[in-house]
Amino acid sequence: MKILMLTPYLPYPLLSGGQIRTYNLLKKLADKHEITLFALIKEESERQYISELEKYCAKVKVFKRSQKPFTLRNIFKTLFSSYPFLVIRNHVPETIEAVETELALQNYDLIHAETFYMMPHLPITDIPMILVEQTIEYLGYESYAKKAPLILRPLLQIDISKIKHWEKYFWKSANKLIVMSQADKDFIAQEIGNKNKIEVVSNGVDAEWFNKKRRKLSTKLTVLSVGTFNWLPNVEAVKFLVNKVWPLITQQVEKAQLWIVGNAPTQEVLNYHRHDQSIKVTGNIPDIRDAFKGAHVLAAPVLSGKGTRYKILEAMVSGTPVVATSIAVEGLGVQDGKHVLLADSAAAMADKISQLLKNPTMRRKLARRAKRFVTRQYDWKYISTKLDQVYQEFS
Repeated sequence: MKILMLTPYLPYPLLSGGQIRTYNLLKKLADKHEITLFALIKEESERQYISELEKYCAKVKVFKRSQKPFTLRNIFKTLFSSYPFLVIRNHVPETIEAVETELALQNYDLIHAETFYMMPHLPITDIPMILVEQTIEYLGYESYAKKAPLILRPLLQIDISKIKHWEKYFWKSANKLIVMSQADKDFIAQEIGNKNKIEVVSNGVDAEWFNKKRRKLSTKLTVLSVGTFNWLPNVEAVKFLVNKVWPLITQQVEKAQLWIVGNAPTQEVLNYHRHDQSIKVTGNIPDIRDAFKGAHVLAAPVLSGKGTRYKILEAMVSGTPVVATSIAVEGLGVQDGKHVLLADSAAAMADKISQLLKNPTMRRKLARRAKRFVTRQYDWKYISTKLDQVYQEFS
């Protein structure tokens, strides 16, 4: 099939969950379909990665959006637009013209849009459209707004109402909607009253790639925290871990280390090490396997947001035991005590992490079962087959 794919990011290098997902699916589907990729970039330097994506795409075109989201232009346009800030910051008129030209010149079988805020770049057309929602955006922003300063909440609520309106609008207008988990499917089905147009094609993991590197544990008992910090739920999670959970762990386990890894750390995150020498902040890491293979436990205290989390799958396939909140593993199908340990309070999370740090046998058993589960259920080979089946519905 001839497919036009639109993404709000260039799917390489692999710095975020969206990039990981799109890149791996492109790799697995390249031999089955002819895919043209239209992607947004923030910096001209990103063009150097186009050649990596041309290995799997018939054509790659990029379009530059504003480098920083909170520009006066974006804020001003949002105030006078029916679109929310999330759409405005990712809106590039040049992309609309390029899509119209591409569809006029080439006969496409399908349009694949990653995230609802890429949909405004598409013209009215008879070509079937698939919308992939990696998370339910308005729920994440609602959670953030509840904790925002009171003076900002009215403005945030106006913008969230716009997100909710347009997100639901594009859910309904797409020919097919792809979500990350059964929980997301059930939620959206209630919102739009139609579960038949929704398919679950979850996130995955490249088991073979992770297995190429052996585990090499740190000499210090290490608790790992992983997350891209331009995503609000990750910032919220690491704050909870540092302020509420970590002090309780250090009371139970001597000389333990908290290792924070993730792209685009905020200044607040970078400062954690200054206030507590037992905390190490690396930020982005060239090979994420080094983090997972070097840690004794992954802590995932996710408190809000939807969609499956790569860090959970990647830790499990790396043989790193996971302690997580219930929402962090929602939709993955894992069992508490068998594949992961669940804890929904700071005290419970600290206790379970401390137990694992003190008990190597317990760590090995949990890690072995988790790795087997992920390899069988979430390898990209399996996930890409499910996406291909959705594509074939429109052939």
